[in-house]
Amino acid sequence: MSQKEDQHYIDKVINGDTRAFSVLVERYKHMVFTLAAKILKNHQEAEEVAQDVFVKMYSALTAFKGDSKFSTWLYKIAYYRSLDYLKKQKRSLNTSSIDSDTEFHLASTENALDNLEANERKQSIKNAIDELPEDDAVVITLHYFEELSLKEIADIMNLEANTVKVRLFRSRKRLAQLLKNKLEPEILDNYERK
Repeated sequence: MSQKEDQHYIDKVINGDTRAFSVLVERYKHMVFTLAAKILKNHQEAEEVAQDVFVKMYSALTAFKGDSKFSTWLYKIAYYRSLDYLKKQKRSLNTSSIDSDTEFHLASTENALDNLEANERKQSIKNAIDELPEDDAVVITLHYFEELSLKEIADIMNLEANTVKVRLFRSRKRLAQLLKNKLEPEILDNYERK
């Protein structure tokens, strides 16, 4: 949905159109839930926080000025609501696997092996991301899996875009090193068996 389309529905919600609110919720519910689940590492808690985010969105919609994309504004609410939830539970940020609940479908038997190998690579990357420091995992998730720009991530995390760029660079290096340390022994073991 474009910024113009978002604004159209935002204006309708402000004027009391509850169906327009449903459109915004439907459009962004997956995005909000995914971020909450990534931070909270618990499906039920993520659902609870996502509901809270949409309640907050509804009550604060008049405060949205359009200086950033609506999705960025909403992501920021979701990010800080998730962190607040962790504080209330006296827990710290601990990232989890991305899309851990996604279903794995095989299109046909011809590409089953390719899909299996791709899934194993994806799982290796997810596991390595779980081992990264919390901020690194969140930055990588937002940039590569949620496809947000550096500016959008900076807005969400209250950082400068250059700071995000540096964190992303360092996070990628740490991730690459983790993957190298994990995969090289597997490759060597596999090679030695042959």
